[in-house]
Amino acid sequence: MPRVKVARKSTAIDMTAMCDVAFLLLTFFILTAKPKVEDPSKAEVPASSKEVTIPEDNVLMISIGQQNKIFLSFSGNDVRTETLKAMGEKYNVPFTPAEINKFANTEIFGVPMNQMKQFLSLPSGELKSFDQKGIPADTTNNSELSNWILNARKADRGLHGKDYNIAIKGDRNEKYPAVSTVINILGQQKLFKFDLITTLRAAPKK
Repeated sequence: MPRVKVARKSTAIDMTAMCDVAFLLLTFFILTAKPKVEDPSKAEVPASSKEVTIPEDNVLMISIGQQNKIFLSFSGNDVRTETLKAMGEKYNVPFTPAEINKFANTEIFGVPMNQMKQFLSLPSGELKSFDQKGIPADTTNNSELSNWILNARKADRGLHGKDYNIAIKGDRNEKYPAVSTVINILGQQKLFKFDLITTLRAAPKK
């Protein structure tokens, strides 16, 4: 007696919908990815055993790098734009729209105002090679660092209606006076609450 042949069914699966989802996810991750910004201060922060996460947004960070060079970064392209305009007016340094746009996309800098135009005139790919001398700072309430912080806070409050979270990142080999100068400047602006950035020390072996 002949056997009955069972008809074969196709095992092909329509992958169109899955490919669409995969590409949508890939596009989402590419568009939301934030490239890591190279830190020109080269500060090697000290270690601590306390773990407190600093907010990723609305942060004004003061970095004290090697040789007491002070760098500043604050979030918000619009805030950086308004802050540079205010600093240009205060120090009588006129900036072009192209220079303002480049500064708005520069997340960290440590350049005196008398070198800012030279710094911003470089092509974007050459900014890293510029010898940044650090932002001048002293204990008076009219130093360049003090004015940068004050104008950035005013711009952030005017544009977004909130105050920056302040963070200090100091190289572990720097002496206390360099950090003290920054703390004095913050104190003159009635800023007594700020975070010190450290790395997390490994737990001791038991």
